[in-house]
Amino acid sequence: MSLVRPFDKLPTLNSAALLLVGTDEKQQQQLAEAILKEKKTFKINIHVATSLPLPAERDHIRPRIDLIAFLINIQSKYSLRNVEASLPHVDANFFLGKVCFLITGVGRMNHCSVEMNAVRKLGNLYCSPVIFCELDSEGIRVATAQRLVRMLQICAGHVPGISALFFSSLMKNSIDE
Repeated sequence: MSLVRPFDKLPTLNSAALLLVGTDEKQQQQLAEAILKEKKTFKINIHVATSLPLPAERDHIRPRIDLIAFLINIQSKYSLRNVEASLPHVDANFFLGKVCFLITGVGRMNHCSVEMNAVRKLGNLYCSPVIFCELDSEGIRVATAQRLVRMLQICAGHVPGISALFFSSLMKNSIDE
C-alpha cells in the first residue's frame, strides 16, 4: 500500500495518465471509452481503481499519474464514503490542481442519498473542482470527457504557460453557480 505521489516519476513525452477512482465500474468504463474517443495530440493512459491505496507491488510499473478524478454517485452514500476513505492515500501535492471530483447521477435528483452540502464541503476542503455530470447521457458524457482531456493536457504540462496550479486557481467549481 503506497501513497499516490504526483512528482515521484518523470513525465513521459506526449503522454498523460488519468486515474479514475470510484465504485461504479460501468460508469468508469463508459467515461474511459469516451475520453479515448476524443481528438487529442497526446497519448492518454487511463487507470481505474475502486479505491485507494493502490497496490504497492505494481508501483514500479505504474506510470506517473497526472490527474485523479474521483467519481461520486450522488445516489450512493457508499460511493461518497469510499472516496472520503481514499483521500488520505493521496499526497497533498496532488491537491495543487491535479484532483477533481465528478458528481454523477445528478439527472435523478429525487433519488439522492448524498447531501449537496457534503459534496460542497469536500470540494472546498481539498481545494478541488467539483464537476456535475450525468454519465448515462451520451451528450453529457462526451462533454465531460472533453473537459477531462483538457484538464489532463494542462496537468501533464502539454500546454505552454499554464500549470495545473494556475489552472486550478482559475477554474470555478460548478457547484458555486
